[in-house]
Amino acid sequence: MPLRVGIMSFAHLHANSYAACLRQIPDVTLVGIADDDPARGQARAAQFETRYFPRYEDLLDASLDAVIVCSENARHKDLTLLAARAGVHVLCEKPLATTLEDAREMVTVCRERGVLLQTAFPCPYSPAFRHLLQAVEQGVLGEILAVNSTNHGRNPGGWFTDRALAGGGAVMDHTVHVADLLHRLLGPARQVYAEIGNGLAHQPIDDTGLLTIDYENGAFATLDTSWSRPRVFTTWGDVTLHVIGTRATASLDLFAQVATLYSESEQRVRDLGWGPNLDLLMVSDFLEAVRTGRPVSVTGEDGLRALAIALAAYESARTGQPVPVRYA
Repeated sequence: MPLRVGIMSFAHLHANSYAACLRQIPDVTLVGIADDDPARGQARAAQFETRYFPRYEDLLDASLDAVIVCSENARHKDLTLLAARAGVHVLCEKPLATTLEDAREMVTVCRERGVLLQTAFPCPYSPAFRHLLQAVEQGVLGEILAVNSTNHGRNPGGWFTDRALAGGGAVMDHTVHVADLLHRLLGPARQVYAEIGNGLAHQPIDDTGLLTIDYENGAFATLDTSWSRPRVFTTWGDVTLHVIGTRATASLDLFAQVATLYSESEQRVRDLGWGPNLDLLMVSDFLEAVRTGRPVSVTGEDGLRALAIALAAYESARTGQPVPVRYA
């Protein structure tokens, strides 16, 4: 039997990619799209040749196996709990929530209901990152001393610059991806010191951040997380890691597999990725967990830990002091 999957909200830009992925996976049916914005929901339902549901409850009543939650960040908890209480497995867009309390409740309720909860972090599925992680685990680099990392992108605008809906700006949006990768490399974080500003767009929300994260194992990492890419840049941004060990160093650029297109017709320059589709790898892996009943590869707890780093960064910037990371 094909897996029956729905998408709850197309507020987040990544929903388009996930819907396209669902159409590429064998034995999967995109049953429908629910969205509280009727014009947006109807347009996306027509685009992906599926049904529009004006109410999330009606979508969940359509005998679903799983949903992908792509709402505004602050609404992740409500939609995830709605799905969990209906017995439907959840792939939730990042950040998992905007507060640790909400994230913990999502993890707890999904566990109690026997529902899988996966955080939408595609970066761990990168073959390049998996090779780096294997090298670290096998001691090829020796003891890891430090990591210099970046996650630059464009300012998405819209609700991403509304603190009530997004929970923060660039630091909330771009810290969590790399925080998850760093946890996989270095283990639990101990404290965060951060400088955060809004000097690029001068809006009342952060568009730049520089974090220093100390880890329990004695290593530290720096993370430049910003919306510093102009709209005319060749691609949306980057994810890079430069790992320094006692025996060797390693540099990783997750999206280096690109061809640069100089288009006369479009009058622009852009990068075309030719490497693996990480969203497709992530969605396929989540649905395989749903199909087989095995644990998900990227858990709700992973999302909670990454969120804790971003929230500690905001507290550090507010106080001007290093802030302990509190996972519990």
